[in-house]
Amino acid sequence: MKVVRGVVSVLLAAALAACGADEPAQPGRSAGASLTWAVETEPITFNPHQWIQNKARLLVFNQFDALVARQADGTFTPWLATTWKISDDHLAYTFDLREDVTFHDGERFDAETVKANLDKLLEPGYNPDIATIQLRSFERAEVVSPYRVKLVLKRPDGLFLDFLSSPYGAQISRKSLKEAKNLKAGGVDVAGTGPFILDRYVQGQEVHYRRNPAYKWPPRGAAHQGPALLSEITYRFLPEAAVRVGALTSGQVDVIEGVPATDIDAITKDPGLTLTTGLNSGTAFTYYFNTSRPPFDDKRVRQAFREAVDLDAVLRSVYRGQAERAWSVVSSASPFYDASLENSSSSSDAAEAASLLDQAGWSRDADGFRSKDGRRLTVRVVASTAFVRDRRDILAQAIQAQVKQRAGIDLQVQILDQGAAQQAWKANEYEIFWNSRGDSDAGAALNLILSSGAAINFAHIDDPRIDGWLKQAAASSDQAERKDLYTRIQRAVDEEAIVFPLYVPADQIAARKSVKGLGFDPASGTPAGAYAVSVDT
Repeated sequence: MKVVRGVVSVLLAAALAACGADEPAQPGRSAGASLTWAVETEPITFNPHQWIQNKARLLVFNQFDALVARQADGTFTPWLATTWKISDDHLAYTFDLREDVTFHDGERFDAETVKANLDKLLEPGYNPDIATIQLRSFERAEVVSPYRVKLVLKRPDGLFLDFLSSPYGAQISRKSLKEAKNLKAGGVDVAGTGPFILDRYVQGQEVHYRRNPAYKWPPRGAAHQGPALLSEITYRFLPEAAVRVGALTSGQVDVIEGVPATDIDAITKDPGLTLTTGLNSGTAFTYYFNTSRPPFDDKRVRQAFREAVDLDAVLRSVYRGQAERAWSVVSSASPFYDASLENSSSSSDAAEAASLLDQAGWSRDADGFRSKDGRRLTVRVVASTAFVRDRRDILAQAIQAQVKQRAGIDLQVQILDQGAAQQAWKANEYEIFWNSRGDSDAGAALNLILSSGAAINFAHIDDPRIDGWLKQAAASSDQAERKDLYTRIQRAVDEEAIVFPLYVPADQIAARKSVKGLGFDPASGTPAGAYAVSVDT
């Protein structure tokens, strides 16, 4: 098994080298091939502006394009924008745009389109979390000429280009922004400019894309030019891992993602299949303790919970050696990862956990749980089914058993539908929130999770130091300075036991050997779209 740390895998590189420059068909490959891909997670929305699931990223860039693309080394390359200039004060970004781009609904892409998309993102109620966090430095878009747009900021923002390269920066036609029946949900009537056109969505079953024959504007350095190599692709929603693997081995599907550790050996030993793995950038899969309410308003209880878990043993049991332990809230695949935290946090010491809980006034009751003032030490982890991947439910059960046995903590695992989970989070009826993000820049994730009042700051962190460091990092384009600031943040949330990092998320792609061009987004490490994918004849 090959682990790819935020870069394109060897498999993808080989496929790219084999691709020609102009034609949709390659020697030995079918220009009219179709493909069926089983995915673990059904998107909550197909509108890129509303994107919140790492697993949906591969679908977004089938249908939509952004102004710029981020590369593995952190630099940006032209996409729908051909060139750009940044003013000396870093408050104005002027983009020259391609003049040959059309949306799937026939509308032309131009400067007015870019302005309309950014104006929409600032519209009250459309996506308030993006408007108040990721676009808090943005002031306005000015149309300079039909194919030149000037984006003006209130203050320097070192994450602005990253935002424009992300799904949030993907371009939707003005007609769709005005007339789509359910714009927030996205779907067949929301037009992009991407290499594939979404033409069928059956909720709970599948989504189907057909090739955009007019496509000729991939980002610089793409596998090839011109339309996608596949004529069509169907993504089937198969949340059960055993069902996905069975569908691949029986030939019902050509590709799957989300391969469980229990099936990796079987796939790697099958001569007709390939398997590649990519570590996600962004943040590690982490338990965030709700510091706004008992019992985790007490640092000693947070520390005790971490000490009660023999994390190495749990990960071995659940993932059979296939998961990398996390030491920081930031993924080890990120350039901002603080490696000094390794082996310095929780020591998995049950005696220490017991001592901390004793100090905090929690004593063992007749049932073996800890109690205080007649109340059991009960904590609830509330999660949404839309974000259950990588056997995270099984992992929670293993942790549940450990904290009960080793510390007398009653962990209750509540996996709810998206609406019920949102209601619980809004009502502050939980003690643990789990999350990982596949952002190409970990700073974007930290802004959303750790800054005061941020969209998913469900730990209710309100630390002026962290807010100040985040603002300084966001305003800087100096990577060394940003790394120093993010290092301080990682150490602060670890020292205060606000976070319990568990493992570094990874995506796995298994496929028939005849499928070529599969790989991972070079910046985020999540599965790439299907533009470069082909099938040997």
